[in-house]
Parts: sequence; structure tokens; C-alpha cells
Amino acid sequence: MLARQRQTAILERVRSAGGVRVTDLAAEFGVSDMTIRRDLETLHEQGLLAKVHGGATLAGPGSTDEPGFHAKLVRQSAEKAAIAARAAELVGPGAAIALSAGTTTAELARRLVDVPGLTVVTNSLPVAEVLHVGGRPDQTVVLTGGVRTPSDALVGPLAVAAIGSLHLDLLFLGVHGISERAGFTTPNLMEADTDRALVAAADRLVVLADHTKWGTVGISSIVGLAAADVLVTDDRLAPDARRVLDEKVGELVIVPGTGRPTGKAAE
Repeated sequence: MLARQRQTAILERVRSAGGVRVTDLAAEFGVSDMTIRRDLETLHEQGLLAKVHGGATLAGPGSTDEPGFHAKLVRQSAEKAAIAARAAELVGPGAAIALSAGTTTAELARRLVDVPGLTVVTNSLPVAEVLHVGGRPDQTVVLTGGVRTPSDALVGPLAVAAIGSLHLDLLFLGVHGISERAGFTTPNLMEADTDRALVAAADRLVVLADHTKWGTVGISSIVGLAAADVLVTDDRLAPDARRVLDEKVGELVIVPGTGRPTGKAAE
């Protein structure tokens, strides 16, 4: 296989899995680790992927880049729907929960409109709107104050103060990125403070994140991987990421596009 053909195949692996390891690629293509590293360097110089220790991930924007809510809404919509459907199974009547900002949490909100007696605290304008328009009369929706971000989150000291006196059963947290070193991250410093306040207010933390979040690192860490009682993600998550997360988080739940849990980690 020519170098250009191998590099094209490597790029397809990265785009499909979100990340690759040098040793795995060397074994797959029957070449040395050094050859793969040269391939990765070439692709990195072209801006097609990002080199990381031992491998490579998708090339991404800067750590403070924050796409708008509607820009993110169309990304991985099938995966988000499956993750939200599985997460909704964790919510019972009369629960007091929090939903952070994010497109996956907004998808979850649509599946909670018929839960009786539900109290929802959120710093997300879209989440509050979904429940205000479609929710039951016996539901209570508490929207924090704060400064609005490009992702339609309310953040900052006002939001943190509003959350500080609350005691909640569950927090469903949407995140910008996940990495073994940085944990769960966001590109907005004030949003990280607000998310940490939500984490502190809840008895259990459930993180909702599709496979593309692995290897993405925002400027600010929210909490480490071990803080998550449950992480719900989709079945396109890379095998290396599965191994790390299965070891670090309390429970790793992997759902396919049908919204039904599958695999050992979801049993």
C-alpha cells in the first residue's frame, strides 16, 4: 500500500472512531510504529487530524470555541435521540432534577413532558421552553438567572447563587468534551462554574455525551471522569475510549441508534 493510500485509510478510521492508536494502526497495516507516526505527522500538518500521545484524534476548533445551540442541534441527532431516550428511563414521578444546557439535554426535556410531579431546575433557555410549552400542569420548572452564552445557557454568579441552596436527586449534564486527562470540559469559563454548582447540588450525576465528545478538550474542566455516576453515550464510541470510561466512571451505558442499551457496560 502506498503512503497516500494508507494515510487516506487512517483518516477514514479517525473520522469513523474519533481517534486511533499508533500501535493499532501499525498492526493493521503491517508497518512500523515510526511509519504510522510519519503518516500522522503528515496528516497533522495538513490540518486533517490532531496528534495526541500514542495516536491521533479528529482535528477540532480551539478550546474556547463555542458553537451556537442551533449549530449543534443538527449534529449527531440520531445518537442524541437514543441517549436522551435511555436517560429518560432514569426519571420517575415526583423527582427533583437538573438539566444543564446542551442539545442532548434539550432532547431529554422533550421526553420528560409527561412525567407527573416533576421539578426541573435548568440554566438552559431551550430546556425551559420545551417544558413550559409541552409540560404537565403539575410540573415545576425553575430557570436560573445569569448571562446568556452562544449555546443558550445562563451562567455566571447569578446562576451559581440560584443553584447554591438547592438539593436535587439527579443532574443530567451535557458536556462539550471528554478526555482522560481533563475529564468533562466546556469552552466557557463561567459555564464551568455554573455546571460545578449543579454537580454540587445533585445526589447523582448523569453525563450525556455522544461519541464525538471523546478527545475534545474545552478550556475549563467541570469535573473529573470519576465524578460521573452514569455516562450515557452511543455505540460509535472508540474502543480505547470505552476501556478508559468503563474504568473511570461509575457506570458506562452505551446505546445504539434504536435507543436500546447494548453491550456489557449497559447490562
